[in-house]
Amino acid sequence: MSRVSPLVDSLIEAFQCLPGVGPKSAQRMTLHLLERNKNAGLVLAETLSLALENVDKCSSCRIFTETELCQICTNEKRNKSQICVVESVSDVFAIEQSNEFNGTYFILHGHLSPIDDIGPEELGLEKLFLRAKSQDTSEIILATNSTLEGETTSHFIYDNIKDIESLKVTKLARGVPLGGELEYVDRGTIMHAFSGRQTLKPTEL
Repeated sequence: MSRVSPLVDSLIEAFQCLPGVGPKSAQRMTLHLLERNKNAGLVLAETLSLALENVDKCSSCRIFTETELCQICTNEKRNKSQICVVESVSDVFAIEQSNEFNGTYFILHGHLSPIDDIGPEELGLEKLFLRAKSQDTSEIILATNSTLEGETTSHFIYDNIKDIESLKVTKLARGVPLGGELEYVDRGTIMHAFSGRQTLKPTEL
């Protein structure tokens, strides 16, 4: 700690609650705000306070929002019949940046983990299953992470909705990334690439 001011020390310690921010980084942030940009610090403090007090989860997809339904769920241009299931809000940001998906989402905010006492209730799966049974839903896209926990969660969801006749259940393809070279790709990714291979059309050769 700085041993200069209790408030300065408290601010440095407070910044360390952020992921990847250690004592040195927290100290730099604190000194920057106090030395050069107090106005920005005040805006940061006010915005942070407002967000923490008012932001909750969308009642439909569970993304963060200050209203009952988020902007994605209320957007009439989105395909409401498609639901993409992801583990975190950061996954939504990544998918949205690709401009390849125009449906809606369901955010789990984690994955099944009995060791951490995270079960179906904590992930809001009953709400997902209700949406899956709705006549308005035609497809569930499972886009959990390619980890043991993510795959387990994906299988659990599939087992609970596979018997809905009107529902199509799909999963994101896994494989070699664009621009990737096979010699640098891990074994698991290559396995997914082979198991998910598709028949080429003449125009794709």
